[in-house]
Formats: sequence, C-alpha cells, structure tokens
Amino acid sequence: MSFKKWEVGAAKKADAKMLAEECDGDSFAALIAVSRGINDPGEFELMMSDEPVLCEPRELADISVAAEFLNTAISENKKIAVFGDYDCDGVTAAAIMLDYLKGRDANAVCYIPDRIDEGYGMSKNAVLKLKNEGVEVIVTVDNGISCAAEIEYAKSLGIDVVVTDHHLPPEKLPDAVAVVDPHRKGCRSSFKEICGAQVAFKLICVMEDKEPEQMLSRYGDLLAVATVGDVMPLINENRSIVKYGLRLIKTRPRIGLSAIMNSAGIDRNSLTASKIAFGIVPRINTAGRMGSAVRALNLLLSDDMMSALKIAGELEDDNALRQKTEKEISDEAISKIEKFGYAHNRVIVVSGDGWHMGVVGIVASRICEKYSKPAIVLSSDGEMAHGSGRSYEGFELFGAINSCREILEKYGGHALAAGVSLKSERIDEFRERINEYAKGIEFKPPVLKIDFKINPALMSIDMAYSVKQLEPFGFGNPTPVFGLFGVTLGGITELSGGKHLKLMFKRDETVFQALLFSVTKEQFCFEVGDVCDLAVCLDVNFYRDNCMLSVQIKAIRLSGEYGNKLFSEIAAFDDFISGYDTDRSVLCPNREDIAVIYRSIAAGPISEKRLEYIFMDSVGYAKTRVSLEVLRELGLIVLSAGKYSAAVGHKKTELSNSTLFKRLNGGDGVDG
Repeated sequence: MSFKKWEVGAAKKADAKMLAEECDGDSFAALIAVSRGINDPGEFELMMSDEPVLCEPRELADISVAAEFLNTAISENKKIAVFGDYDCDGVTAAAIMLDYLKGRDANAVCYIPDRIDEGYGMSKNAVLKLKNEGVEVIVTVDNGISCAAEIEYAKSLGIDVVVTDHHLPPEKLPDAVAVVDPHRKGCRSSFKEICGAQVAFKLICVMEDKEPEQMLSRYGDLLAVATVGDVMPLINENRSIVKYGLRLIKTRPRIGLSAIMNSAGIDRNSLTASKIAFGIVPRINTAGRMGSAVRALNLLLSDDMMSALKIAGELEDDNALRQKTEKEISDEAISKIEKFGYAHNRVIVVSGDGWHMGVVGIVASRICEKYSKPAIVLSSDGEMAHGSGRSYEGFELFGAINSCREILEKYGGHALAAGVSLKSERIDEFRERINEYAKGIEFKPPVLKIDFKINPALMSIDMAYSVKQLEPFGFGNPTPVFGLFGVTLGGITELSGGKHLKLMFKRDETVFQALLFSVTKEQFCFEVGDVCDLAVCLDVNFYRDNCMLSVQIKAIRLSGEYGNKLFSEIAAFDDFISGYDTDRSVLCPNREDIAVIYRSIAAGPISEKRLEYIFMDSVGYAKTRVSLEVLRELGLIVLSAGKYSAAVGHKKTELSNSTLFKRLNGGDGVDG
C-alpha cells in the first residue's frame, strides 16, 4: 500500500465533558462526537437515540402528483411496470415498490435490465417490450432522471411514466407525469443524500397517507440494505433507517435476507452495517454482475424458505465465481501496471481484452486502494472499450474524464466513481490526455483520518463499548480510528496459517497486542525494536463467554514526521518516471547516497518499503527510489518476492553507465 497522509484530530476534552453532562451521555462517545463536529446536545441525543426520525416525504417535489396518479392507476386496474436497476439499490427499490403494489392487488410487473446487454436505465427496446405486454404505466426506481428520449418514446406509445430517482438530473427534466428526485431544481427536501429505494419508499408513504415511521416496520430492513449498498452517508435519516433496519433483520428477518445470511454464514445476531456492506450487498449485486438481477428480486420477495435457499445458494456460487474472476482480472491488471509503469501515472488507466464488465468497477476500487491513485479499468471487446473508474476524496474523477470528452463515445458518473466508453484504438491517447489534465491540477494525496490520539495505558473494553454506541458505521460516519504514537514493536506472531499477524507493542510500562489482518510476515516490513505509529480501531471480542478488548490495526508506519515534503517528493518521482519535467534537485542522489543504500541491500534481503522508511530522513524518499532504479538498471540488485538483494556475480560498473542517472544529471554522465 502507498503512503497516505495522516490527519489527526484534536481530542476536545472540555467540550466533550460539557456535552456528556448536558445529555447524561457516555463521555468517550461524546469525545468522538465532538471530534467530528457534533457539539449540539440535540444532535448528539438524536445520534445516540434508537427512535427513528425521518424527514417529511411531501417535501419532495412532484411526490403528491406521483402518488395521486399511481393511486388512480391502481383503482383503474391499469397494468403498471416497475422499472428497476441491476445493483443493490435498484433491486431493493424494485422489491419495495412491487411488493407494495402487489399488496394493493395492483396489476403490476417488474422489469430489470441486463447489465451486460442493456446497461443502466431505460431503453427503447425495453419500453417496446413492456408495451407489447400491455403495460400502460411505468414507474422507475433508482433510474429514469436521464432517460428523456426513452420516456418520450414511451409517451408516443401511450405509456405514462412516473420517475423516482436520486441521481443528479440533467438541465432539462424528462417529460414525465411526475419526476420525484431530491436533486431536481425546486425540490425543497431538507435532506437530499438518500438512495433510490428511499425515494420509492417515500412515494409509497404518500400513497398510503402514512408517516414514514409507520411504514418502517414493513420495509426498514430493505431500506437499510439499500442505503448501505449505495454508500449513502450514515447521517440524519439514513442513520435512523440503518439503525432500525439492523434491529429488524436481527429480530424478524424476511425470508430472502435470512436465506442470504444462512448461505453466507452470517450470524444475524452480530449483524452490523459493515457485515451488510461486505456480506449481504455483494450477494445481491452478484446476481446482476454474473447473470440476471431478477434472481435477487425474486429472492427478496420470496415467501418460501426452500425456494429462497435455492436462489441464495446460486448467488453464493456466483459470488465465489465473481471473486475468482475479480482476482484473475486484478492480478492481470496489476501485472500490466507494473510492467508498463502505469503505477507512476497520476491516473492509472489499464485495459484488457474481454475482461468481465460485471467486475471492472470492483477491480478499479482495488487498484485505487493499492496504489493510492485514481484508477480506470477498461475492457476491450474489439473495436470498443468500456470501463469504470474510482477515485479518492481530493481528486475529482468526473472532471478529469470530462476533460477528454472529445475522444470518448460515452461517459458519466460523479466525483469518486464514473463509467466510460471509447474506441479501443484511443485507449493510449485517453491515458495520456487524462494524465496531462491531472498534471495540471494540484496533487492531493489520499488521506487517512484519525479521530484523535489515545494513551495505550488508558485503552479498555469500556472504550470499545463506548465506540459501539455510535454504530452504525459506514460512509459519512466511519468507524472511529485512534492514533497510538511512539510504540515499540516487541513481537510478531503469525495467525491463521500465516494469513494475519498478532503484534506485541510497548510504551513505557504498558504492553498490549494488536491484530493486523491480511498481511503476511513476508509482507510486513517492520522489525522487532522499531518505534511505530499505529492507526487502530477498538472492538469487543467475544470468546467462550468472555469479552475482551480487540485492537485492530488499520495502518502502521515508523514514527516520524511525514509532512508535505514527502508527498511532493512522491509526486516528483512519479512524474519523472512518467516522462514529465520536474524538480530534479529532490531526485538526484550522489554516489554516497547510492552506496549506502546498496550496502543495506547487500547485508540481506530487504523490502522496498523498509528502505523508503529508513532512508526517508537521511537520503530522502525520491532519491531513495531513484537509487533503487539506478541499481536495478546496472544489474547490481534484484527484486524477488517483494524484497531486494544484491545480484550474484555482478561485474563492477560506473554510475555513468546508467541511462537514468545520466538523464537526471543532464545527460553528461557526471555522477554528483
């Protein structure tokens, strides 16, 4: 993993004490809340409350028009089609709307497009198919706001359309009977960051003329899954919904969700928003990624456990296939990135022939996380290439893609995720142009946010229980991360056959252990005796009826200063390797710099990350990386299994024989 900038918040103890006293609340939970800008007692009490509080549905523009029209259509027995989407939000939204319509004995059907063959949103072929089936009304869920041409076509066929969506609208709204979208102009909704399923749910509340809190017992579980699945911020009413939905799933789960948890081995009693995100949501999504999303819809609406378990079993198999396919493509993509030097680009663009379109977005997320760079993964099917991109806060991906619009066939998305289509022959040009754009804007490294530092001596299971009071955690309300600074590594123990590590640390007289998941001993670049900084989460671990504090490491580094100088050097090195002009004063090592790095490697195999750490202050990050490149080019060192070692039987050579070294020194071969 690349370097991230650690941003450490302040522990405002006086403010937290005042807040906790005013609300008669937990002092450590108040400390976390205050560090996140929550100082108002009413806001804090609402955050801690188990009672759901939702916004008034009638705030949404056109919602009363939509409700009246659909109620009339039901009473006139018109055939209504719910037009959904193939992702988790779209499927759950369709399940909610179809279940409600069926519950009112409406003449209703559902249509979910195929991800590969049809793509996102309405299509004229789908509209014509519904017309031939006698459909008179279409209500979209989680789509439709950008389907003006398709809605106009439906209108020409005599089909009325009601749009419910939550995506950003175009300048001109589609000419539908009603357009319900919190982001449309003139909509006075007080909270707009809601998922498509919630927009559909609010329409149902108005159709029923009931408060949303009255309807939560019927659909709160599906709303929780949709909200988490579509990565909505877990604040305001979203938090209320997920908190309520979790309780609902734990106490009386619907058959479909129970079947998913059974097949996936998820204990519903310990269900969290995170387990929804990484356990339930992927299995709903995999239906559309690896086949037909209609299967997930049928599963969520099932009232028979045997048939539900059959579908859940199929999705479990498909999810395993999806994971295998994703890993194969990720491995191939990373191999190409390393081979062609794309890792040094400001924006990583990687492509392959016939990569499964159902997983390229996930692969882009993996690459973005691994390299701490925005990433776009493209699948070429001959003449055309289609793909998805992911970014991090600080780099606006949609704007970068938009800068290349002249060479693209189709694109769309938002700041952190986007889709793109272009001719395969223009992939290299696209890579060059988007990186030219990225080079022209301020470089901002990805950030790791730490709530505040804590003293290892004060860590306790009570702290972990205080943290749990702030659940559910997710986007907008992330799991609290704490800083443990200046702790000495005292021991390394392998767990689960070497897949994970248990690490012992000491500071002053306090000794504690912490877990580092998905890192092997060979990948771990730290040694006993190192003084480290940790970013950790605190949890409660239950084992044989005993509960213990669990300290889980999210990031680890050698203690030291990691200011803007490091990140400017990272950018300078990457730009130089990518062929851009940059400040060479931070890049040019002298003979002694290269010699001391070589001696460290000759003493025994050592990882690149450890070399970066130990020479960061003395030589500098950029000069260390350049020295490694020069030594590799001269054949003096080799990289194997992630570690450098001295080459066996190499011949003595001069630095001036390195093309890279000469390029850094103006091409004259002078060696500093």
